[in-house]
Amino acid sequence: MPAYNLLLDFHVPPTILETSENGKVTSNQEMHNVVRSLGLQGPTSAVTFQDGGTLAVFHNEDGSHATLRVYPQGLVTLDLQQWVEEGGEPKITGEVLSDVEQKFKRVLSSKKSKRLPFIKRGLRLDPYITTTSEHIVEYDFDRVVYEENSPYQNIKILHSPQYGNLLLLDDDQNLAESDVAYTYAMTGNGREDFTNKDVLILGGGDGGILYHLLQQNPKFVTMLEISFYNMYQMVIDAATKYLRGICHDCFDSLSGDNYLVRVEDCVPVLEQYARDGKTFDYVINDLTDIPIAQEPTEDECDLPDKILDLSLKVLKNKGKYWTHGANTNNVPQKFEEHLKNLLQPVDFLKEVIAIPSYHELYPFYVDEGAFLWALCCESRDPQDTAVSSSYK
Repeated sequence: MPAYNLLLDFHVPPTILETSENGKVTSNQEMHNVVRSLGLQGPTSAVTFQDGGTLAVFHNEDGSHATLRVYPQGLVTLDLQQWVEEGGEPKITGEVLSDVEQKFKRVLSSKKSKRLPFIKRGLRLDPYITTTSEHIVEYDFDRVVYEENSPYQNIKILHSPQYGNLLLLDDDQNLAESDVAYTYAMTGNGREDFTNKDVLILGGGDGGILYHLLQQNPKFVTMLEISFYNMYQMVIDAATKYLRGICHDCFDSLSGDNYLVRVEDCVPVLEQYARDGKTFDYVINDLTDIPIAQEPTEDECDLPDKILDLSLKVLKNKGKYWTHGANTNNVPQKFEEHLKNLLQPVDFLKEVIAIPSYHELYPFYVDEGAFLWALCCESRDPQDTAVSSSYK
């Protein structure tokens, strides 16, 4: 059962908002008349602030209400909320609101206004996702394909006519069937030859990277998926059934002639690989958006930092390591500085790639459209002191 919110903003000359000394009808009263034209009564409450700004509240018996806020610095905002039955249409339509917008502009001599689309709150199928850069994106979801709660987090797959089935973990967007560009970026965008190579995938529970690699005739691919309370086994099971556009048939069996999927804690396994001297031509870290702690921590076992360190230890000389990250809080810059200060020197490449469903700049190491930052680290001889980076 949704409540629809509408937001209208008007930029106006401050002199228009000044109250006349002789008490004649001012723009405030004219604005009230426009709000009442929506069938609302009031103002039922009105406040004048010390700076001369005002707040007026209007309502209707059906529960619709509006707040009109006047800022004397030159901004007027109208916030309207109305209840709409699920599947129904708002009584105050977009056409009516367009007319109201024009009336306000005439009253206020406003040359600049902004009317946002209805924000729909409380829908059974929430269309909104907040990106890692704190932007709100409205999707065209039309059904819930799968939803389960593990002891660790909520696992959900929603269907979008534009993007296909889309995986969310605790409402954090992971991957949609449209997002093959993500998989390509995480595997070198066609520049790598995986023939007869040993590859280690960390994470990758949607199966896209594993499926793509198995088409490249690798020697062997090992996939380590985290086993928090069996959560990622649930993700793999859901992907097998509902994300076939991403994983195809690679999860129909968790082992084959040249691959193995291990659902267990990756850190102990990486530590054992390092002790045994087991190395890989490629390590692909698809575990997290944040590849390194944003701030120093007293915890010596900072997980992203430790995984990076262990990954480089199991990487062959001249091997390559891929990861990705969010384009927020200067994470890319901090991560690059961290790479430059590693005891084991690396060269690195950063790419920004468009990912259909992401709608944000996403350093794979997003604001119009969706992007990804893919980063590849290549180990090199410690005697070679040059560190280079290139950007595309």
